Amino acid sequence: MNLYSVTMREMEMDHKEWGKLKPEWKSCGKGKYQSPINIVEEDVQVLPNLGKLTRDYNPAPAILKNRGHDILIRWEKDAGKITMNGTKYKLSQCHWHAPSEHSFNGKRYDLEMHIVHTSNHNETAVVAILYKFGRPDRFLSRLFHHIKSIGKKEEKEIGMVNPGDIKFGGRKYYRYIGSLTVPPCTEGVIWTIQKKVRTVSREQVRALKTAIHD
Repeated sequence: MNLYSVTMREMEMDHKEWGKLKPEWKSCGKGKYQSPINIVEEDVQVLPNLGKLTRDYNPAPAILKNRGHDILIRWEKDAGKITMNGTKYKLSQCHWHAPSEHSFNGKRYDLEMHIVHTSNHNETAVVAILYKFGRPDRFLSRLFHHIKSIGKKEEKEIGMVNPGDIKFGGRKYYRYIGSLTVPPCTEGVIWTIQKKVRTVSREQVRALKTAIHD
């Protein structure tokens, strides 16, 4: 999977149009379990035995990368894991989308963070957190000066970054099986969407957008 081959122009295309660009992207147009989705509260099934998501993160050296269509943090060494239903998924990276990709009852929010994990069997599990404008997000505040200074298509070492500083915001969440939200739109991704919408400042969202558009 080569996410770096996705251009800004391709990112701005309709999701289904991606499937026409390259044979290996056909899932984007014809897949049955594509992400993102609109989560409608009245259609949600409540499953008390769904299983608790536990996380065990620790600080690790990280790289900040401007991929041209988003800003990404990639941990270079073991930064910990999450565990779902007895399966461990190792943390690999996180990135942001503004505005949000997922929506609640038809409403999109100002920002969405994706925290990406992979199991030993190469299964992908993503935790998504949605944000609305309000108080600054603490995790982004600690990265703010790095984001403000990164150039287009640049990557740089930013030292130790603690993923434990990311606030999940409660024990209630939505879960479904979907796909990557960018080409090649690979299906089988386990999505956990935090129900609580957290806050982020306008300045923080502006910095993320400016870094990829300037």
